[in-house]
Amino acid sequence: MKTISSVKNIFLGTLLLAAVVLQAQTSPKTFTLKSATLGGQLTNDFYYNDWGVKGGNISPDLSWDNAPDGTQAFAITMYDAEAPTGSGWWHWVLFNLPKDTKALKAGAASTHPELLPAGSISSLNDFKQYGYGGPVPIPGSGYHPYVITVYALKSKLNLDKDANPALVGFNLSANVIAKASIIAYVYVP
Repeated sequence: MKTISSVKNIFLGTLLLAAVVLQAQTSPKTFTLKSATLGGQLTNDFYYNDWGVKGGNISPDLSWDNAPDGTQAFAITMYDAEAPTGSGWWHWVLFNLPKDTKALKAGAASTHPELLPAGSISSLNDFKQYGYGGPVPIPGSGYHPYVITVYALKSKLNLDKDANPALVGFNLSANVIAKASIIAYVYVP
């Protein structure tokens, strides 16, 4: 009787271990976005170079992992929800990056557009310019967050470079499979 109970416990233990291993192997991985250069803070290199600001206007490097199955394209945005406009400010709107894209080098959407993957579209930002437009820090604003998001899309967007940020945002919402964001801050005492 003891032998049957021991065998039963060993069998149940093995079955439980197999279930845990199988679940670990089949659990979806999290879609993530990161930047090697931001470190959580946008510095002068990333600031806009106009409107009284003398920045480098360099778009940050970005990389992403674990895009979900079915991803056909990517898009990237940088949004300032706290801009004193009543509706925020779109600093960067880039879409139709090919589905095999996993990273962008610094400057790809600003100072070195030749680094963008073929077929990518840099559309209008709220500066009414194409590509990246960096932060314009307002003196006395303290900490100010900027949300950079990569979208995994189920299809390319049927838009051109003249699409405004609201139209692109509407189409992103209709086509997104998953998205991942990082928040970078500007601090202005």
